Amino acid sequence: MHALRVFLNGTTAHCREGHANAEAVLAHLQNVGELLGQALQIAKIVRLEVHAPASEIEKLRAPMASLSPQFFALEPGIRRASEA
Repeated sequence: MHALRVFLNGTTAHCREGHANAEAVLAHLQNVGELLGQALQIAKIVRLEVHAPASEIEKLRAPMASLSPQFFALEPGIRRASEA
């Protein structure tokens, strides 16, 4: 599964992608590596977020370190604040 959406606001682009797992994210980054490098010569990444289960995040931390992403671990279910 790969889903891509691009949203524009003036000179800012927000790109939202969805991948099945960490391996798919890494394969995608390898596929677009050269193009991303070219894009980063004329643009900058303001923020990069990765939302995934903790087990998938651990697979991505080292390979994505140079992009300085912010990781958000998916927590299954909804809990009350008193249960957290």
